[in-house]
Amino acid sequence: MTARTARGLAATTMAAALIASAAACSRPAGGSAAAGSPDSVVVGIANEPETLSPLLGYGKDGNSKIFDGLLTHDSAMRLRPALAVALPEVTADRLTYTYSLRKGVRFSDGAPFTARDVVFTYRTILDPKTNNPARSELDAVRSVRAEGDDRVVFTLKYPYAPFAERTVLPIAPEHIAGRQDVNSGEFTTRPIGTGPYVLTTWSKGEKLAFKANPGYWGGAPTVKKFTMAVIKDDDVRATRLRSGELDGAILPPGLAKGFAHDKGRTTLAATSFDHRSVTLPTHHPVTGDPAVRRALDLAVDRKAMVDKLLDGAGKPAYGPVPTDSPWFAEGTERAHDPGRARRLLDAAGWLPGPDGIRTRNGVRAAFPLWYTSGDKLRQDHALAYASDAKKAGIEITTQAGTWEVIEPRMKTDAVLAGGGSPADPDFDQYQLLMSTLGGDGFNNMARYDNPAVDRALEQGRRSGDPAARKAAYDTVQRELVKDPGYTFLTHIDHLYVLGDRWADLTTQVEPHDHGLGSGPWWNVEKWQPRR
Repeated sequence: MTARTARGLAATTMAAALIASAAACSRPAGGSAAAGSPDSVVVGIANEPETLSPLLGYGKDGNSKIFDGLLTHDSAMRLRPALAVALPEVTADRLTYTYSLRKGVRFSDGAPFTARDVVFTYRTILDPKTNNPARSELDAVRSVRAEGDDRVVFTLKYPYAPFAERTVLPIAPEHIAGRQDVNSGEFTTRPIGTGPYVLTTWSKGEKLAFKANPGYWGGAPTVKKFTMAVIKDDDVRATRLRSGELDGAILPPGLAKGFAHDKGRTTLAATSFDHRSVTLPTHHPVTGDPAVRRALDLAVDRKAMVDKLLDGAGKPAYGPVPTDSPWFAEGTERAHDPGRARRLLDAAGWLPGPDGIRTRNGVRAAFPLWYTSGDKLRQDHALAYASDAKKAGIEITTQAGTWEVIEPRMKTDAVLAGGGSPADPDFDQYQLLMSTLGGDGFNNMARYDNPAVDRALEQGRRSGDPAARKAAYDTVQRELVKDPGYTFLTHIDHLYVLGDRWADLTTQVEPHDHGLGSGPWWNVEKWQPRR
């Protein structure tokens, strides 16, 4: 899980689907969309954001619907101009990025968009008084300034290869957000942006409803009403989809399979960097032991998880980087070897007791593992992990809870977590593994502390040399073999089931934080009805 977006910013983060929660079982009423209407779409999200302000982290990976960034991604995840008219001009020393802005763009309240809004957005995020958990993502920025109304210049502290990727970040209006308390003002729940949609309703725990922005600079969307309803429970989500209350939903593989032969529905798969992993807290007497960590890394049967839990819709995970990524370090795959796991534990003094569970110096090899309530996929991973661990003599008690229950326990209790970003290895790994971020919300949840990894992460984000960056992230992955502060389990393909009344739907390579901005509705503003 990256930053606080793990609860669903964004955590910004892919967790999509549905209409209505247990307390709101009927179709959306009032001004929101209804499934089946010719110009309306109802989908949903398993988790909703904590805020709708980009100043606090919302939409930082793009596709926020209400806002635009300077740049955006196309279907192949290539950077394309949005509020900028072109990709940035970059100086030879790679320390200065200049963006020329699109003219004639207006916020949805009619006020003009200018360079001042860009400067305001970035300066506010960088202000330590702003409660943005992802501020470290802009660490490379030394300054940002406007040159007139239609040019913005960023000056960096060091060459930061993926900086342009950071400029998909949504732009907030200074004339509104700048007159409020950035952390608690009305803008956090009633935002104004330049994007293709305008928020009409946010009923927390139930739905977010949008209407098309008729003055959108990219052209008025064909889909006039767009509703994302919040249902955390996978089974309930599938039931609502089957009942016809939804046009689309994200479902775990086992549930998506049940719709495979439904007429009028189609299933789309999105490959992703989204991994499931188990945090191994440094401050626990069992999970903090390197021998236990290495043993668990060998005891887990990743292939069986992909085959049985994901129905083949994914791949084994040996770290935050998928095995088919050019950033993956060859040779860091780990075989399922429970025999070696037991030998490691024997050598470290963890010896089996009468019940088969190991002890050392009076300490039982046991710990709790939390997963989020209603998330069937995390539950299945947690149970499978506990089963594999028990075969090695380690007892894991799985427990379900909300993030409000789990977060205070993360220092000592293991969590079935998620994370991943396809844009650049710095985006996920720095927040996941950097020791200085341990205990900072959902950053470095395991409080992992490895000096070699810290050095490599700094080298990777500061170098402008692609070969040097590859070597740095190879080092990170090889260190995780020797000292796995997390047990990485699987990388998951996201499956979406939708009605087929819209033509030529596509997906992108997706991050962990998904739902509002990802899924087949990543470009809903461009959807056209099937002829």
